Amino acid sequence: MADTQQPAATDDQPTASDRRVEKQAQRLAHQITAFAQSHGGKADGQLAHIGRGATRIALVGADGEWGNLVARSYQTAQRAVELSGITLQDDFDGELAARVRTGRYEWTRMAGQQIGGPSNG
Repeated sequence: MADTQQPAATDDQPTASDRRVEKQAQRLAHQITAFAQSHGGKADGQLAHIGRGATRIALVGADGEWGNLVARSYQTAQRAVELSGITLQDDFDGELAARVRTGRYEWTRMAGQQIGGPSNG
């Protein structure tokens, strides 16, 4: 009878989960890099758990524009930031928060969820 068991993963043999995390992290890193290039060539980020294992990657470009990405896990978010090479901040306050440029769109959303609000233009 043939042996149907899969060999156990070793330290030098990534598991399917490891490969999935790496693929997701590479995709997010590409988006982070594109964001940074579009907004002054540099960006800072901050990671925050948002529930159900997901992690928000908040980004602030050199020009003050900001955005968010969501990773399926904290591990994936950390790896994406590492691959992108952006500076990671501990908190989204102080100097990082002061750099954020808000526009009409954000101000109109502050009263509640607005679909199709005006752009920052």
